[in-house]
Amino acid sequence: MIKVLPLSCPSCTKKLMVQSLWCEHCETTVNGSYDLPVLASLSIDEQKFVMDFVKSSGSLKEMSKKIGLSYPTVRNMLDDIINKITSQESQTK
Repeated sequence: MIKVLPLSCPSCTKKLMVQSLWCEHCETTVNGSYDLPVLASLSIDEQKFVMDFVKSSGSLKEMSKKIGLSYPTVRNMLDDIINKITSQESQTK
């Protein structure tokens, strides 16, 4: 079972921040208030799409073949992700 990183507060639904990071090797802990990376706001499927897109050197034609969907459908999927990323970036400024 894959654990999914929560992005919003279960109580008030506002965006969650990272408070600490921990190294399991040397047990160092870093505390503070940090934003999550914008790509972390994408769903697991969207993150996989971005990874596959990068691995295909940004070729929508290759992505279309890989996932078995038409070029326009893959283009729309990419546009949706771009819009989501743009929206997230504007919220963090």
